[in-house]
Amino acid sequence: MQDVRMRMVAATVLSAAAFSGIPGAAAAFAWWIVFGSRNLASGTARRIVAPIVLIAAFGCVIAYTGGTGLSYVARMIVIILIGGWVYDEYRPGEFMDLSVWLLGNRLGFELGMIMEMGMQWLDQIVADFTRIQLALSLKGIRGIRTIVPVGVVLIHGSLARAGDTAVILAVRGYRRGGTYQPAFRSGRFDVLRMVAAICTGIFAILPVSEFFILYR
Repeated sequence: MQDVRMRMVAATVLSAAAFSGIPGAAAAFAWWIVFGSRNLASGTARRIVAPIVLIAAFGCVIAYTGGTGLSYVARMIVIILIGGWVYDEYRPGEFMDLSVWLLGNRLGFELGMIMEMGMQWLDQIVADFTRIQLALSLKGIRGIRTIVPVGVVLIHGSLARAGDTAVILAVRGYRRGGTYQPAFRSGRFDVLRMVAAICTGIFAILPVSEFFILYR
């Protein structure tokens, strides 16, 4: 889905549908299978494995203690898959286009710039994590004991980059807002995918059984 406006509408509706209950999660998962899984990059697929495993483990603990953990796991896994699809479809500059289109060249410009920098930092964090994993594997260091040191390195690097970015913006005289002309492009089936996502949301709000009740 090339148009970021349609993509965000679809992602919002699908996430709400998945969170609403098992029928909505099943419908959102079906949408993801048809429209969102085909172009899922291998890197994105590997990144969403860890959150899915963590959510599944947490849900099993809840289910073992007598809670509704399995329902929670099913819904959250679908939401993670939708998030992976959004991340995989992202192209640099799209959040700036969307924010300025929605909120104008003042608040929209600032919000879009923050989101774009956040996406850049996320990519850098992933790259740092990959390099740290490689260094640790070469040294033969593995296991849970590496979580804290790796987390400290990643947080320190992120804070350092944020400070450097703030200094650069201040030196260049940035104060507030800016001028930006958003541009959007649409794919051949963007409208179809968005309409299918909206239908998924309607299904989550009004299950199929309601139609049979109304028919009777």
